[in-house]
Amino acid sequence: METKLILSDLDETLLHSDKTISDYSAQIFEQCRQRGILVGFCTSRGKPNIIPFEKKINPDICICNGGASIYRNGNLLHATSFSIEETRALLKTAGTVCGADCEITVDTIDRIFWNRQKDKSTDYADNSIYDDFENFVQPAMKICVQTDDPKKAKEIAQSVTACDFLPFSDIPWYKFSPASATKENAILILCQNLGISPQEILAFGDDFNDIGMLKLCGKGIAMGNAIPQVKEAADGITKTNNEDGAACYVEKEILLKS
Repeated sequence: METKLILSDLDETLLHSDKTISDYSAQIFEQCRQRGILVGFCTSRGKPNIIPFEKKINPDICICNGGASIYRNGNLLHATSFSIEETRALLKTAGTVCGADCEITVDTIDRIFWNRQKDKSTDYADNSIYDDFENFVQPAMKICVQTDDPKKAKEIAQSVTACDFLPFSDIPWYKFSPASATKENAILILCQNLGISPQEILAFGDDFNDIGMLKLCGKGIAMGNAIPQVKEAADGITKTNNEDGAACYVEKEILLKS
């Protein structure tokens, strides 16, 4: 089917390892937009954490927080989050299970909070706000906890009902989100809004939470640097993120063939 929307994950997919988007990728995706093909991000990052990349690409669609929020032309279409009570339960359990020194981040609709101010283990969000989470009273769209222990992650997730949790392949952290807040569910909601089918979407990804998206879309392409599970689920494999694999595939398979 004709491609009407291109969705790309950000980290280790559209972004180079230094967290930049190349001019080549920006040019390729702008050519798609000029031909009437919508372009979008589908990322675990929160909305405040993608602003520099929006300036580079100017996406029509942004699916953020792993599917918890959907934006079209900058306007919020859909959002889901843990309740305040669920958020507090997850934070309390994470602190108990992983210890007081464990790093935790919380994404709300418009902020990113972190319980560490310096010596952070990653450069996930330079614009984060410090909070020790002792009296946190905001609903979280996503909570990330510094652990690579699946048993601890499961115990944290079981502190509330209907919680989805997945590891990151490149850092020893786990992501916790409402069970309905997946990239594939967000795409289904978006398709209803756009009046298109998932079969008319081309998607790129590299990590665990991209698998459902790649399986759902008409064409799901794994990056050359993707984890084995993503490559197995994909319809094809392109070059690595540092080789602009997504843009190379789009140029060859869409722009040069149309």
